[in-house]
Amino acid sequence: MKISAAVARDFNAPLSIEEVELDEIRDDEILVRLVATGVCHTDAAVIEGLMGTELPVVLGHEGAGVVEKVGSAVTKVAPGDHVVMTVDSCGHCPACMEHDITYCHNFFPMNFVAQRPDGTRGISKDGERIGSMFFGQSSYATHSVCHEANCVKVTKDVELEKLGPLGCGIQTGAGTVMNALAVKPGKSIVIFGAGGVGLAGVMGAVVQGATTIIVVDMVDSRLELAKELGATHTFNAKTDDVSEEIMKLTGYGVNYAFDTTGNAKVIRQAVELLAPRGTCAIVGASSPEAELVLNETHFMSGGRRMMGVVEGEANPDVFIPTMIALWQQGRFPFDKLITFFPFEEINEAFAASARGEAIKPVLRFS
Repeated sequence: MKISAAVARDFNAPLSIEEVELDEIRDDEILVRLVATGVCHTDAAVIEGLMGTELPVVLGHEGAGVVEKVGSAVTKVAPGDHVVMTVDSCGHCPACMEHDITYCHNFFPMNFVAQRPDGTRGISKDGERIGSMFFGQSSYATHSVCHEANCVKVTKDVELEKLGPLGCGIQTGAGTVMNALAVKPGKSIVIFGAGGVGLAGVMGAVVQGATTIIVVDMVDSRLELAKELGATHTFNAKTDDVSEEIMKLTGYGVNYAFDTTGNAKVIRQAVELLAPRGTCAIVGASSPEAELVLNETHFMSGGRRMMGVVEGEANPDVFIPTMIALWQQGRFPFDKLITFFPFEEINEAFAASARGEAIKPVLRFS
């Protein structure tokens, strides 16, 4: 079928909206008509050439839409169902067998290679094959193909156009705090970076009952939003002596630290702010070659811990409905992070995100 898609053809260049051909779905595949899809920094990293994904490719991995057709082997959803698409997984590796799908042993090929496991690509134009199945969906298009493993059915009484970011960015931030760190009531946490992931972490910390929620960023408007969402203290890294202020506030340091910046110096600072037996979670790296340097004595002697986290260690079939329920209860206002753009303005959405003007851009399809 003919669809409209945003194609990345050159690194560090705008995406082009093109009419392309989408192959007929296979027995284990699901065709989804997109209602909206989020814009995530991971897509920008691919465009910058940092993730190894070959071009041309259709990116996008926070899609929400309506199922139009299912293959003969699909039982999880049916035509007409509302779904959120999320990270893909193989279903048969040791991690998947233990339901730790965000640590699928085949995570990179399933999500970043942008082709089926058999090497085929499901999108073409004039005989040219274009990368598809990015994160098992390639949702920068009017229609997307996904699988049961990365398709989460949601109820029809919620605004579908807002739900796409729950599949990655919001899931990563909230899940890191609620699942991976499992922040305990009454404890303290510092979150570095007040973008979509970090602010989702703020909301997760509120839900968990943390009583000291510190946010560090360099944009005052984002720090103000962090306060609105439940941060108890905020510091601007440009003007405040962050480490001194946090140690003054907490005395011994924080129980938890959460870095969303991928900056090695910031990560070291986050670890140095941990109280004894504190834990730091990191969710990003500035490049595949990025390395960390820590003070061994400080890290070891305080029983401190560091953990890498993917997709908030979430089981999307459980965690996405949980976030929706919390939102409906008024306890998880993730929609305050969203700025809508028409799909045709995808490049402006990326630009607004890079400028810090849009925390979580979401593209709407007409």
